[in-house]
Amino acid sequence: MTQKPGPSTLPEPLELPGEVAGLGRRVAAIAIDWFASILLSRVIFGQLTYGSAESSFAILMIFIAEVVLFTWLMSASFGQRLLGISVVRLDGGRLSLWRIVVRTLLICLIIPAVVYDNTGRGLHDRAVGSVAIRSRRPVQRT
Repeated sequence: MTQKPGPSTLPEPLELPGEVAGLGRRVAAIAIDWFASILLSRVIFGQLTYGSAESSFAILMIFIAEVVLFTWLMSASFGQRLLGISVVRLDGGRLSLWRIVVRTLLICLIIPAVVYDNTGRGLHDRAVGSVAIRSRRPVQRT
């Protein structure tokens, strides 16, 4: 049985607007964001017992608010900004607010953030058409 020549069944390679940020850098950025949310929660809600359901909920809400607000204003959360990561659309443009909210909520579900494709984009990025790219390059000394 011979196959007729025709269009390739493989998808076209995805053209990304920059170098995808590495997994280690992205994990470090989310850890910074989470730690900042814990610290802010302790300052604002110091009366809550750390580790309680109320405290955990407060930390999660602060995390969501921080990531959404900073990504909307600066295309990067606090931790991403520190580590030189930007979150952009596949064409390099800024994400709309609704895409940022959906992306952040998917990150909170954890699984979409840890399952990623061969380009390094997580399910949360694929769902909203975004990519986390390196926004600054290390200085090379010659």
